[in-house]
Amino acid sequence: MNRSKAIGVGWILVMAFFMAQGLASAQEVFPSRAIQIIVPNPPGGVADLHARYISEAMQKFIKHPVVVVNKPGAGGAVGCQYVATSKADGYTLAAIMPSFFIHPQVDVLFGRPPTFRPEQFRPVAQLSADPYLLVVHAESPWKSFDDLVVDAKRRPTAITFGSAGLYSGTHFSMEIIKNAAGITIRHVPYLGTGPSTTALLGRHVDTITSGPGPLMAQLKGGTLRALGVTSSKRLAILPGVPTFKEMNYDVETYQEVGLVVRKETPSAAMQVLRDAVRQAVKTPKFMEAMAKIGTEVAYLDEDEYYVEAWEKETSVVLQ
Repeated sequence: MNRSKAIGVGWILVMAFFMAQGLASAQEVFPSRAIQIIVPNPPGGVADLHARYISEAMQKFIKHPVVVVNKPGAGGAVGCQYVATSKADGYTLAAIMPSFFIHPQVDVLFGRPPTFRPEQFRPVAQLSADPYLLVVHAESPWKSFDDLVVDAKRRPTAITFGSAGLYSGTHFSMEIIKNAAGITIRHVPYLGTGPSTTALLGRHVDTITSGPGPLMAQLKGGTLRALGVTSSKRLAILPGVPTFKEMNYDVETYQEVGLVVRKETPSAAMQVLRDAVRQAVKTPKFMEAMAKIGTEVAYLDEDEYYVEAWEKETSVVLQ
Protein backbone atom coordinates (compact mmCIF):
# COMPACT_ATOMS: atom_id res chain seq x y z
CA MET A 1 0.00 0.00 0.00
CA ASN A 2 1.42 3.37 -1.00
CA ARG A 3 1.62 6.32 1.39
CA SER A 4 -1.41 8.22 0.00
CA LYS A 5 -3.64 5.15 0.26
CA ALA A 6 -2.45 4.54 3.81
CA ILE A 7 -3.34 8.09 4.80
CA GLY A 8 -6.75 7.70 3.19
CA VAL A 9 -7.47 4.48 5.06
CA GLY A 10 -6.30 6.14 8.28
CA TRP A 11 -8.75 9.00 7.88
CA ILE A 12 -11.58 6.57 7.16
CA LEU A 13 -10.77 4.65 10.35
CA VAL A 14 -10.67 7.87 12.39
CA MET A 15 -14.00 9.03 10.96
CA ALA A 16 -15.54 5.61 11.59
CA PHE A 17 -14.36 5.75 15.20
CA PHE A 18 -15.94 9.15 15.85
CA MET A 19 -19.14 8.17 14.07
CA ALA A 20 -19.35 5.08 16.26
CA GLN A 21 -18.78 7.20 19.36
CA GLY A 22 -21.52 9.60 18.27
CA LEU A 23 -23.90 6.73 17.58
CA ALA A 24 -23.18 5.23 21.00
CA SER A 25 -23.85 8.58 22.64
CA ALA A 26 -27.06 9.00 20.70
CA GLN A 27 -28.23 5.56 21.79
CA GLU A 28 -27.30 6.07 25.46
CA VAL A 29 -30.31 5.46 27.63
CA PHE A 30 -31.14 8.23 30.10
CA PRO A 31 -30.26 8.04 32.90
CA SER A 32 -27.07 6.02 32.89
CA ARG A 33 -25.68 7.50 36.12
CA ALA A 34 -26.69 9.36 39.25
CA ILE A 35 -28.94 12.42 39.09
CA GLN A 36 -28.55 15.32 41.51
CA ILE A 37 -31.13 17.72 42.90
CA ILE A 38 -29.57 21.03 43.87
CA VAL A 39 -31.19 22.66 46.89
CA PRO A 40 -30.25 26.37 46.93
CA ASN A 41 -30.82 26.51 50.68
CA PRO A 42 -29.23 24.95 53.80
CA PRO A 43 -30.44 21.60 55.18
CA GLY A 44 -33.62 21.57 57.23
CA GLY A 45 -35.72 24.00 55.19
CA VAL A 46 -38.82 23.44 53.09
CA ALA A 47 -37.03 22.88 49.77
CA ASP A 48 -34.52 20.56 51.43
CA LEU A 49 -37.22 18.38 52.98
CA HIS A 50 -39.10 18.15 49.68
CA ALA A 51 -35.93 17.29 47.76
CA ARG A 52 -34.96 14.51 50.16
CA TYR A 53 -38.40 12.92 50.13
CA ILE A 54 -38.87 13.11 46.36
CA SER A 55 -35.31 11.96 45.59
CA GLU A 56 -35.83 8.79 47.63
CA ALA A 57 -39.14 8.11 45.92
CA MET A 58 -37.77 8.81 42.41
CA GLN A 59 -34.96 6.25 42.73
CA LYS A 60 -37.48 3.44 42.47
CA PHE A 61 -38.37 4.58 38.96
CA ILE A 62 -35.07 6.12 37.82
CA LYS A 63 -33.08 2.99 38.75
CA HIS A 64 -30.09 5.16 39.62
CA PRO A 65 -29.20 7.22 42.71
CA VAL A 66 -30.89 10.61 43.05
CA VAL A 67 -28.62 12.70 45.26
CA VAL A 68 -29.52 15.90 47.11
CA VAL A 69 -26.81 18.59 47.16
CA ASN A 70 -27.21 21.77 49.21
CA LYS A 71 -25.73 24.92 47.65
CA PRO A 72 -27.00 27.80 49.82
CA GLY A 73 -26.22 31.47 49.49
CA ALA A 74 -27.82 34.80 48.58
CA GLY A 75 -31.32 33.61 49.47
CA GLY A 76 -31.19 30.82 46.88
CA ALA A 77 -29.50 32.70 44.03
CA VAL A 78 -26.18 30.81 44.32
CA GLY A 79 -27.72 27.38 43.82
CA CYS A 80 -30.00 28.54 41.02
CA GLN A 81 -27.08 30.15 39.20
CA TYR A 82 -25.16 26.89 39.55
CA VAL A 83 -27.92 24.95 37.80
CA ALA A 84 -28.34 27.70 35.17
CA THR A 85 -24.70 27.19 34.14
CA SER A 86 -24.66 23.39 34.45
CA LYS A 87 -24.81 21.05 31.47
CA ALA A 88 -28.33 20.76 30.04
CA ASP A 89 -28.44 16.96 30.05
CA GLY A 90 -31.13 16.20 32.64
CA TYR A 91 -28.70 15.11 35.34
CA THR A 92 -28.95 18.33 37.37
CA LEU A 93 -32.26 19.60 38.73
CA ALA A 94 -33.05 22.42 41.14
CA ALA A 95 -35.63 22.45 43.92
CA ILE A 96 -37.11 25.93 43.74
CA MET A 97 -39.33 28.18 45.84
CA PRO A 98 -40.74 31.73 45.35
CA SER A 99 -37.28 33.33 45.62
CA PHE A 100 -36.53 31.73 42.23
CA PHE A 101 -38.89 34.26 40.66
CA ILE A 102 -38.18 37.13 43.05
CA HIS A 103 -34.38 37.40 42.78
CA PRO A 104 -34.15 38.19 39.05
CA GLN A 105 -36.77 40.94 39.44
CA VAL A 106 -34.91 42.43 42.39
CA ASP A 107 -31.70 42.48 40.34
CA VAL A 108 -33.48 44.35 37.54
CA LEU A 109 -35.11 46.71 40.03
CA PHE A 110 -31.69 47.71 41.38
CA GLY A 111 -30.07 47.94 37.96
CA ARG A 112 -27.98 44.78 38.34
CA PRO A 113 -27.59 42.06 35.71
CA PRO A 114 -29.56 39.02 36.98
CA THR A 115 -27.40 36.11 38.13
CA PHE A 116 -29.95 33.81 36.49
CA ARG A 117 -33.36 34.10 34.84
CA PRO A 118 -36.40 31.78 35.03
CA GLU A 119 -36.37 31.74 31.21
CA GLN A 120 -33.16 29.67 31.40
CA PHE A 121 -35.12 26.83 33.00
CA ARG A 122 -37.90 24.42 32.21
CA PRO A 123 -40.31 23.20 34.89
CA VAL A 124 -40.47 19.48 35.61
CA ALA A 125 -43.25 19.49 38.20
CA GLN A 126 -44.72 21.30 41.18
CA LEU A 127 -44.72 19.24 44.37
CA SER A 128 -46.63 21.39 46.85
CA ALA A 129 -48.04 24.84 47.54
CA ASP A 130 -47.83 25.38 51.30
CA PRO A 131 -49.10 28.43 53.15
CA TYR A 132 -46.81 30.19 55.60
CA LEU A 133 -47.13 29.94 59.36
CA LEU A 134 -46.19 32.93 61.50
CA VAL A 135 -44.62 31.54 64.67
CA VAL A 136 -43.12 32.87 67.89
CA HIS A 137 -41.25 31.27 70.77
CA ALA A 138 -43.55 29.51 73.24
CA GLU A 139 -42.25 31.77 76.00
CA SER A 140 -43.06 34.99 74.13
CA PRO A 141 -45.75 37.23 75.65
CA TRP A 142 -47.93 37.09 72.50
CA LYS A 143 -50.75 34.58 72.63
CA SER A 144 -52.33 35.81 69.40
CA PHE A 145 -51.35 37.79 66.33
CA ASP A 146 -53.42 40.72 67.61
CA ASP A 147 -51.20 40.74 70.71
CA LEU A 148 -48.13 41.03 68.51
CA VAL A 149 -49.74 43.82 66.44
CA VAL A 150 -50.60 45.85 69.53
CA ASP A 151 -47.06 45.49 70.86
CA ALA A 152 -45.49 46.31 67.49
CA LYS A 153 -47.51 49.51 67.22
CA ARG A 154 -46.54 50.45 70.76
CA ARG A 155 -42.84 49.75 70.12
CA PRO A 156 -42.09 50.40 66.41
CA THR A 157 -38.97 48.54 65.15
CA ALA A 158 -38.35 46.93 68.55
CA ILE A 159 -39.67 43.55 67.39
CA THR A 160 -37.56 41.50 64.94
CA PHE A 161 -38.30 38.79 62.41
CA GLY A 162 -35.91 36.32 60.83
CA SER A 163 -36.08 35.05 57.26
CA ALA A 164 -34.37 32.59 54.94
CA GLY A 165 -32.57 35.54 53.34
CA LEU A 166 -33.14 38.83 51.59
CA TYR A 167 -35.94 38.58 49.01
CA SER A 168 -36.75 34.99 49.97
CA GLY A 169 -40.34 33.82 50.20
CA THR A 170 -40.19 34.02 53.99
CA HIS A 171 -39.00 37.62 53.72
CA PHE A 172 -41.78 38.59 51.31
CA SER A 173 -44.50 36.75 53.21
CA MET A 174 -43.68 38.72 56.36
CA GLU A 175 -43.66 41.97 54.39
CA ILE A 176 -47.16 41.12 53.15
CA ILE A 177 -48.30 40.43 56.73
CA LYS A 178 -46.68 43.61 58.04
CA ASN A 179 -48.35 45.69 55.34
CA ALA A 180 -51.77 44.16 56.04
CA ALA A 181 -51.42 44.79 59.78
CA GLY A 182 -49.86 48.26 59.46
CA ILE A 183 -46.87 47.44 61.64
CA THR A 184 -43.10 47.91 61.47
CA ILE A 185 -40.81 45.11 62.63
CA ARG A 186 -37.13 44.77 61.81
CA HIS A 187 -35.82 42.20 59.34
CA VAL A 188 -32.87 39.94 60.24
CA PRO A 189 -31.93 37.78 57.21
CA TYR A 190 -30.30 34.35 57.61
CA LEU A 191 -28.96 31.79 55.12
CA GLY A 192 -32.09 29.65 55.19
CA THR A 193 -35.18 28.59 57.11
CA GLY A 194 -33.16 26.16 59.23
CA PRO A 195 -30.84 28.90 60.57
CA SER A 196 -33.72 31.36 61.07
CA THR A 197 -35.66 28.73 63.03
CA THR A 198 -32.59 28.10 65.19
CA ALA A 199 -32.35 31.84 65.79
CA LEU A 200 -35.98 31.94 66.92
CA LEU A 201 -35.46 28.99 69.25
CA GLY A 202 -32.47 30.81 70.73
CA ARG A 203 -34.54 33.99 71.16
CA HIS A 204 -32.25 35.94 68.81
CA VAL A 205 -35.30 37.05 66.79
CA ASP A 206 -38.92 37.37 67.87
CA THR A 207 -40.80 35.75 65.02
CA ILE A 208 -40.45 34.05 61.63
CA THR A 209 -42.65 32.70 58.86
CA SER A 210 -42.17 29.29 57.26
CA GLY A 211 -44.02 26.46 55.63
CA PRO A 212 -45.26 23.87 58.13
CA GLY A 213 -42.56 21.26 57.41
CA PRO A 214 -39.54 22.68 59.25
CA LEU A 215 -41.68 23.77 62.22
CA MET A 216 -43.86 20.76 63.00
CA ALA A 217 -41.52 19.10 65.50
CA GLN A 218 -41.18 22.32 67.52
CA LEU A 219 -44.90 23.11 67.31
CA LYS A 220 -45.83 19.63 68.48
CA GLY A 221 -43.13 19.74 71.14
CA GLY A 222 -44.43 23.03 72.48
CA THR A 223 -41.28 25.10 71.94
CA LEU A 224 -42.90 27.28 69.26
CA ARG A 225 -46.38 28.79 68.99
CA ALA A 226 -48.17 29.50 65.69
CA LEU A 227 -50.19 32.73 65.61
CA GLY A 228 -51.58 32.59 62.09
CA VAL A 229 -51.53 30.84 58.71
CA THR A 230 -51.62 32.49 55.28
CA SER A 231 -54.01 29.99 53.67
CA SER A 232 -57.69 30.46 52.85
CA LYS A 233 -58.67 27.83 55.42
CA ARG A 234 -57.13 26.34 58.54
CA LEU A 235 -54.65 23.49 58.21
CA ALA A 236 -56.04 20.09 59.13
CA ILE A 237 -52.85 19.25 61.04
CA LEU A 238 -53.06 22.54 63.03
CA PRO A 239 -56.78 23.19 63.44
CA GLY A 240 -56.25 25.61 66.33
CA VAL A 241 -54.25 28.10 64.24
CA PRO A 242 -56.48 30.78 62.65
CA THR A 243 -56.04 32.15 59.15
CA PHE A 244 -55.13 35.80 58.80
CA LYS A 245 -58.36 36.41 56.91
CA GLU A 246 -60.29 35.07 59.90
CA MET A 247 -58.51 37.70 61.96
CA ASN A 248 -59.53 40.40 59.45
CA TYR A 249 -56.11 40.79 57.82
CA ASP A 250 -56.13 40.57 54.03
CA VAL A 251 -53.37 37.99 53.71
CA GLU A 252 -53.33 34.87 51.55
CA THR A 253 -50.04 33.67 50.07
CA TYR A 254 -48.31 30.36 49.41
CA GLN A 255 -44.84 28.99 48.77
CA GLU A 256 -44.82 26.63 45.82
CA VAL A 257 -42.03 24.05 45.75
CA GLY A 258 -41.08 22.60 42.39
CA LEU A 259 -38.36 20.95 40.35
CA VAL A 260 -36.73 22.53 37.29
CA VAL A 261 -33.99 21.76 34.78
CA ARG A 262 -32.10 23.75 32.16
CA LYS A 263 -34.38 24.81 29.31
CA GLU A 264 -32.27 23.00 26.69
CA THR A 265 -32.62 19.60 28.38
CA PRO A 266 -33.35 16.94 25.72
CA SER A 267 -37.01 15.96 25.40
CA ALA A 268 -36.26 12.27 26.01
CA ALA A 269 -34.53 13.01 29.33
CA MET A 270 -37.28 15.44 30.25
CA GLN A 271 -39.95 12.80 29.71
CA VAL A 272 -38.11 10.33 31.95
CA LEU A 273 -37.88 12.91 34.73
CA ARG A 274 -41.54 13.93 34.43
CA ASP A 275 -42.67 10.30 34.49
CA ALA A 276 -40.49 9.51 37.50
CA VAL A 277 -41.78 12.48 39.52
CA ARG A 278 -45.40 11.79 38.57
CA GLN A 279 -45.08 8.23 39.85
CA ALA A 280 -42.99 9.19 42.87
CA VAL A 281 -45.52 11.66 44.31
CA LYS A 282 -48.14 8.88 44.36
CA THR A 283 -46.07 6.45 46.42
CA PRO A 284 -47.36 5.86 49.95
CA LYS A 285 -43.92 6.57 51.42
CA PHE A 286 -43.73 10.03 49.83
CA MET A 287 -47.30 10.92 50.74
CA GLU A 288 -46.80 9.75 54.34
CA ALA A 289 -43.57 11.75 54.65
CA MET A 290 -45.29 14.89 53.40
CA ALA A 291 -48.30 14.36 55.66
CA LYS A 292 -45.96 13.99 58.63
CA ILE A 293 -44.65 17.52 58.11
CA GLY A 294 -48.11 18.96 57.52
CA THR A 295 -47.73 19.42 53.76
CA GLU A 296 -50.38 18.45 51.23
CA VAL A 297 -49.09 17.17 47.90
CA ALA A 298 -50.15 19.64 45.20
CA TYR A 299 -48.60 17.97 42.16
CA LEU A 300 -48.70 19.72 38.80
CA ASP A 301 -47.02 18.35 35.68
CA GLU A 302 -44.88 20.60 33.48
CA ASP A 303 -47.66 22.24 31.47
CA GLU A 304 -49.99 22.83 34.45
CA TYR A 305 -47.10 24.03 36.60
CA TYR A 306 -46.10 26.53 33.96
CA VAL A 307 -49.61 27.97 33.68
CA GLU A 308 -50.45 27.90 37.40
CA ALA A 309 -47.14 29.12 38.83
CA TRP A 310 -44.61 30.33 36.28
CA GLU A 311 -46.81 32.71 34.31
CA LYS A 312 -48.31 34.08 37.53
CA GLU A 313 -44.99 34.52 39.34
CA THR A 314 -43.05 36.00 36.42
CA SER A 315 -45.79 38.57 35.82
CA VAL A 316 -45.45 40.01 39.34
CA VAL A 317 -44.06 43.55 39.40
CA LEU A 318 -42.25 44.46 42.60
CA GLN A 319 -43.59 47.61 44.18
